[in-house]
Amino acid sequence: MSWSDSRQYCRDRGADLVIINTEEKQRFISSLVSERVWIGLSDREQEGNMKWVDNSTLKQGFWLKGEPNNAYNEDCIELNYNREKPGWSPLNSWNDDQCSAKKKGICEK
Repeated sequence: MSWSDSRQYCRDRGADLVIINTEEKQRFISSLVSERVWIGLSDREQEGNMKWVDNSTLKQGFWLKGEPNNAYNEDCIELNYNREKPGWSPLNSWNDDQCSAKKKGICEK
């Protein structure tokens, strides 16, 4: 599903895409995933201005080295599970991707 479709999937179930605003939560979510998944963060409204789905601004990020890079007009944020990627760690695993890319999202109530 695209980022928007993943968000709608969550909202249809009384939830929304996950907001990861602590190191503890980042470590926990990272331990659960075994594929690339959407989280509730994007800069779709204004390039470079990352906002969570509750409209709060990003205070602490857990980016892969060199990310976010907006390489191909990438506005939506995934948690990348690829533990073989150079520099990956539970605290360095976010990547920006095209919002139309197909992947699952992590929902939270």
